[in-house]
Amino acid sequence: MRKKTYAATALLAAALMALSACDSDNGGGKPATVVAEQTSQRAATVLDQPFEKPDLVLTDTHGKKYDLREETAGRPTLIYFGYTHCPDICPLTMGNIAVAKKQLPKAEQDKLRVVFVTTDPARDTPAELGKWLGGMDSQFVGLTGDFATIQAAARSVGIAIEPTKKDKNGKLVSVHGTQVVAFSPKTDAGYVVYGESATVEDFTKDLPKIVKGQNP
Repeated sequence: MRKKTYAATALLAAALMALSACDSDNGGGKPATVVAEQTSQRAATVLDQPFEKPDLVLTDTHGKKYDLREETAGRPTLIYFGYTHCPDICPLTMGNIAVAKKQLPKAEQDKLRVVFVTTDPARDTPAELGKWLGGMDSQFVGLTGDFATIQAAARSVGIAIEPTKKDKNGKLVSVHGTQVVAFSPKTDAGYVVYGESATVEDFTKDLPKIVKGQNP
């Protein structure tokens, strides 16, 4: 199946939009579907009209309530929607961010919030999220909860996700947008979008600016 995702508002016309269907079989293989539309070769797209941070309250890896706006207020924040059973795009993206984050001075690492919101809450329990993210960076925040709530939050920042389902071979497949949205510590608005082509080098170059609320 081929899917295209279009933002509900014109501000995403210049941003990379992607849906990726990931096979739950960690034995490997390519994503079942990757459809990308972009108007620039740049990894980062700076939005003319930034996103409002989602009003999202979920459960973190410690089983406690996590209010996204409250917990990340005034902090540089990266948000990604994905799932732990993803064999490729999700671990690659989070791994790239983890490596780039470690290049920052310690004080800036402590300021940065990297939030991973599961698109597969039925399987991604707090413990599962904690184990998976802990292998990359102990400061990463993992959130799980009601799928409809997560889907609405993702949609509010132009990212489409679908419920996990079985493909024709009986394997569980999750279809989700692959963007990383960066929120400014100055305005708490999501002003930069990264597509799945973003590399370690891209994040390493841009994070020092992101933590200061500057354009990359």
